[in-house]
Amino acid sequence: MAQQIRRNGTTGVRRAAKAQSRAVTARRAQGRASGMLDAVMSVLPFTEEQWSRIWLAMIIGGAVGVAFIIASLAGVPALAQAQVARMAADAGFEVRHVRVTGTTRMDEQQVYARALATRNQAMPEVDIAKLREELRALPWVKDARVSVQLPHTLAIDIVERTPHAVLEKADRLMLIDAGGVELEPVTTAKAKGMLRLAGPGAGQQAQGLEQLLAAAPALAPQVEAAEWVGNRRWNLTFKTGQLLALPEGEDASASALVKFAKLDGQNRLLGGKVLAFDMRSPPRLYMRLPEGVREAPTVAGAAGGAL
Repeated sequence: MAQQIRRNGTTGVRRAAKAQSRAVTARRAQGRASGMLDAVMSVLPFTEEQWSRIWLAMIIGGAVGVAFIIASLAGVPALAQAQVARMAADAGFEVRHVRVTGTTRMDEQQVYARALATRNQAMPEVDIAKLREELRALPWVKDARVSVQLPHTLAIDIVERTPHAVLEKADRLMLIDAGGVELEPVTTAKAKGMLRLAGPGAGQQAQGLEQLLAAAPALAPQVEAAEWVGNRRWNLTFKTGQLLALPEGEDASASALVKFAKLDGQNRLLGGKVLAFDMRSPPRLYMRLPEGVREAPTVAGAAGGAL
């Protein structure tokens, strides 16, 4: 009987020792985990207050997500969405601030006017795709990126179009991009020094004109204006005031412009006495002279004469 008592006592002591050892091991592991978590949090650029807001957002977001899933499984997605929106708004997840970046030339108020329509809306109710399309409909906006920054900020990043030329219209001057998209009216003073386009349909041909001028890069900076004639060809006016009439067709006009660039390099046509050059009948080059000048200058490599 006494031996049995001793055996039970020994077993109890051993069990207590093992339990204590496991508790010590658990505390050490918890201490190591807590130390690692503290080390990670100390490296990240967040204050204790910011960490509290992040954890709160995660907890509330998780609760909102669970509520949405439960309501959806119950077969009432519309009710689920409304309930999620109410919970988010009650938790402070609603649009209170709008942050706009990327605007340098356009009127930023045009962006705010559309974005502020979402003011005080719960974050889940903000239709980001619809807002993005509304922003892209603005003349200056080439693209727009819209994102939600919890808990209450709507971030909008605008990609603007680049002004390319000035389109002469019947009643005003219009700034356009390389694709011919009309950006905004512009004054004569602001249009100074920019390429000017004229003629019906000239705006839609802006990209084609850019490709044409790229065929003769030495001449491109000297072109001051371009007129789209009869919806089929270009007349170019240089900064010297001289005019060059090009033939119809992309290939024919590019070839004529390259040829004119070569002739100008050989004979210095620009800045001379000739008022206008006509290359509508390749390979001939016709020249119009001022009144009183009867003889056309000799141009190597081209047949010429006074118009």
